[in-house]
Amino acid sequence: MDSHPFDLAIAGAGLNGSLLALAAGEAGLDVALIDRVPPAVLAAAGADGRTTAVAYTSKLVFEALGAWEEIAPEAEPIRDIRISDAGYDGRASPLFLHFDHREAVDERGKTAPMGWIVENHVLRTALLHRLAACPKVEIVAPEEVAETERTQDRAEIRLKSGRRIATRLIASAEGRLGAMREEAGIGAQNWSYGQIAIVLVAHHERPHRGVAQERFLPGGPFAILPMTDGPDGTHRSSIVWTERTEIARRLLELDETRFQAEFARRFGDHLGRVGTSGQRWSYPLRLVHAHRYVDTRLVLVGDAAHGIHPIAGQGYNLGVRDIAALVEVLVDARRLGLDVGAADTLERYAQWRRTDNFSMVASTDLLTWLFSNDIKPLRLARDLGLAAVNRVPPLRRFLVRHAMGLVGDLPKLVRGQRP
Repeated sequence: MDSHPFDLAIAGAGLNGSLLALAAGEAGLDVALIDRVPPAVLAAAGADGRTTAVAYTSKLVFEALGAWEEIAPEAEPIRDIRISDAGYDGRASPLFLHFDHREAVDERGKTAPMGWIVENHVLRTALLHRLAACPKVEIVAPEEVAETERTQDRAEIRLKSGRRIATRLIASAEGRLGAMREEAGIGAQNWSYGQIAIVLVAHHERPHRGVAQERFLPGGPFAILPMTDGPDGTHRSSIVWTERTEIARRLLELDETRFQAEFARRFGDHLGRVGTSGQRWSYPLRLVHAHRYVDTRLVLVGDAAHGIHPIAGQGYNLGVRDIAALVEVLVDARRLGLDVGAADTLERYAQWRRTDNFSMVASTDLLTWLFSNDIKPLRLARDLGLAAVNRVPPLRRFLVRHAMGLVGDLPKLVRGQRP
């Protein structure tokens, strides 16, 4: 047993767990960050191929924690967003919704990007470097949690190596299928969308000019997300191509020539000739939303609490707001001389995050079912809906501010301030 208890022990050193460890450590809490995979392996280029849409307020969090300076050169600003229906040939409907960057203003009233597209390995690397320089955080990896013991007064984690970690609070950042949530008896809404997201990097002839596109094909959304140019100056975009499970599996089995043809047909010719890097990743899509976010000396953050469809690109940003709220609650409790793992401390976090998370879970679920089909009357109705919203500037500006993360009761970190 460690002689000195930690304030917080985090299971899972992914993007959520690493950010929570850094934010808590920078706030003066003693933190243990546990993962079965060494963080350097997770940070390697090509580990998962995904990019993350970092909202404006999430960027402020990285900035406040000193990590954005390293990320910024590899972050492509999202200046415009265009949303439309499209057929399998990639041709967009003439009715669409367009968000203009000139309508995206920060809290000072100045124009700002709605967000940034960043490769996951870039985020992981920057967090790893900041964690290595934070004396309050101990990275315990490669290591695996064997069991936990939680009472009203204390918590303990026993690792497979035999080490026992005493802590005041355990945070599960294990993802949608995390064991701790189930072991705590916390139920969850949990269903598959019957879709797989195919993730790849596209190279195209003409520049994207910072425009993100979301095209709703009959099988699901086809997102074209602007990336920084490659080392050789190649124009690049990150693709999140959602298809029904059986179709996605057949696509992934195609040889490179046939796969490229199917991809190019859906991408279209608006950016000239297009191809892919050849690497493909795939991820099954499902919704998971925990019935509650806390238990005795246990708290859920990020996908462990709410895993949503990538249709709106807001999943990680919800987790960032979880982290900012949790760290603020823990710091406030410690300043008052209270127990950071006590039930009333954790309940404040749960109440703070419930509304924001539930509204995003519900809206993305509704959008997924509404736009992942090819029913003609419904398709016409949603096209008319997109066009109607496009003609109402105040509503457009509100939706832009929501995408930037500027709506609601914002924690200090999300406003760019230390808690």
